[in-house]
Amino acid sequence: MAALPHGSEVTTAPTTIVAFGTGAVRWHDISDPVMGGVSHGEMVEVDGVGIFEGVVSLDHGGGFASVRSTEGSYDLSDHAGLVVRVRGDGKRYGLRLRTSESFDGVNYQVDLDPGAGQWRDLELPFSSFRPVHRGRPVLDHPPLDPAAIRTFGLIIAGRQEGPFRLELESIAAYGEPPHAAAPPPRS
Repeated sequence: MAALPHGSEVTTAPTTIVAFGTGAVRWHDISDPVMGGVSHGEMVEVDGVGIFEGVVSLDHGGGFASVRSTEGSYDLSDHAGLVVRVRGDGKRYGLRLRTSESFDGVNYQVDLDPGAGQWRDLELPFSSFRPVHRGRPVLDHPPLDPAAIRTFGLIIAGRQEGPFRLELESIAAYGEPPHAAAPPPRS
């Protein structure tokens, strides 16, 4: 399959980090009502699939909906990135990682553009995650430390008003990127 913006098809066997149907990871809503808006989103589980759904409204200065997993401790330093298995609705989303215990600190975000209607396994190298705070780039922040991941999150923003639905089957970590070239032989 052709590469997708901000993620490509993966061909290696990843290690599952978050899977639905196990009840191990809970998600909670963090949407624009915290800033006066009226958007809402939630993560529900149906038949072993997490469904991030809700409505984005631009009323009252709003315009985003997000969910975040409960805090954990994920040392993924021996991995090159994440693979998310998703089915989209044609809208753009963001996958967010947090390395801090603070509620309102910097997130590391990568855009997800999975298209609509088909399951996709998107490869997301850790190097593609960028520091953001409240949707704005943070230029003087260090890069993502895969050894310090505390939470996973999803967000929809960018003035994409109306209902949304992103299905998430799993988040997994992969070792070396499947497209990495082998080192040249030594003479």
